[in-house]
Amino acid sequence: MTAPNPAQYPREFLAHLFQTAVKRALPLHNTAAYLPPPPANGGRTIVLGAGKAGAAMAQAVESHWPDDVPLSGLVVTRYHHTPARPAELYGKPARIEIVEASHPVPDAAGLHAAQRILDLTQGLTENDVMLCLISGGGSALLSLPVDGLDFADKQRINQALLNSGAPISEMNCVRKHLSRIKGGRLAAACFPAKLVTLTISDVPGDDPSIIASGPTVPDDTTCAQALAILKRYKIDIPAFIEAQLTSGALETPKSNDPIFKGHIVHMTATPQQSLEAAAQVARDAGLRAYILSDDMEGESREVGTVHAALARTAVKSTSKSGDAKSGDSGQTQTFVRPCVILSGGETTVTVRPRAPGVAKGRGGRAGEFCLGLAQALHGLDNVYALAADTDGIDGVQDNAGAYVDPTTLERAEALGMKIHDYLDRNDAYGYFEPLGDLVITGPTFTNVNDFRAILIL
Repeated sequence: MTAPNPAQYPREFLAHLFQTAVKRALPLHNTAAYLPPPPANGGRTIVLGAGKAGAAMAQAVESHWPDDVPLSGLVVTRYHHTPARPAELYGKPARIEIVEASHPVPDAAGLHAAQRILDLTQGLTENDVMLCLISGGGSALLSLPVDGLDFADKQRINQALLNSGAPISEMNCVRKHLSRIKGGRLAAACFPAKLVTLTISDVPGDDPSIIASGPTVPDDTTCAQALAILKRYKIDIPAFIEAQLTSGALETPKSNDPIFKGHIVHMTATPQQSLEAAAQVARDAGLRAYILSDDMEGESREVGTVHAALARTAVKSTSKSGDAKSGDSGQTQTFVRPCVILSGGETTVTVRPRAPGVAKGRGGRAGEFCLGLAQALHGLDNVYALAADTDGIDGVQDNAGAYVDPTTLERAEALGMKIHDYLDRNDAYGYFEPLGDLVITGPTFTNVNDFRAILIL
């Protein structure tokens, strides 16, 4: 599909960039090359997995697996994140069971699915192949608390972490040490079978030990670090669990553990690949494309403010003031318009306390980025932006993200809406919905984290 003209249809052009980024990360296009050969000597191939892309990854495996070779397994994904079966699977019975559960706060369905996944590892031999499909969201979907931790307490701790503003690496450090299946413990359960992990990255740096809290890879974080994180964010835990963390009794398998010998990990899709796909579309449309980074972190609103400063720099430049190729690789801060500035990663939102009688805000990382961006741009001409989560869900709402254009503040103020009020209560959804500026795609069935594009004409 040809990209819309960015000068005539800036919003549609940004949406096309986002769709390009998502398409690059779809499992059906990125799985076949990484599948292991069928086992010999009568071994079984069992597929286990979890994440927002889990169902689509399972379907991709089925699509490319030989019909005459046995295959079975279980994958858990988020509610409403199971796509229609691809055409090549029409009329064929599903060989990998797909179940759905809650995200980002775990529920009983996820608890039951995690226990069933662990049960499927019983009785394995070295002749068997365990193919694990891991994507973002798996931390909440694979919720199996350590012995002595009540499930309600696990839910409360998870919600507190989500509200704390902690980066994903810190949240997952805690999750690993409070789980019977994450932090390499699923790999331990699969031993001595041959273990192959296919993973889609949704984390800064593409570290497989952070993606879904690394159920099949070594964990080099420690109980002491998990306890320090909980104390830093003032998150209460049961005394028994605190004692277990203090003693190191909840330690996870480390890199030198023999259970990981021969384990193969394939990264089938990454944020950088999606950003590069969007950048190429922009260049084909006659724009310069600058990829800032695929692993940006920090408070969403503050990251938005920084991006606004970069956009102002670009507005001051013209295509005659610099080398037409400068900055295309993302290695320089020289921005020359017309251009697109792209970035990815996983920012955070620290939920602010609400004043009495003030309704709870609705929104997620992408929406809060757009609030910070719009506030800092002050209606700057010739700047348009889209920020969205590549899984199609920003936080827990039905939108993927939001748009910003030069009229955003003016249109909002005409409706009596002051942007600082919405930032104060983390209410990006409430701000952009009346403007008609929400990006709504529905679940995309993949997840390579945040996507941000700023168009400067």
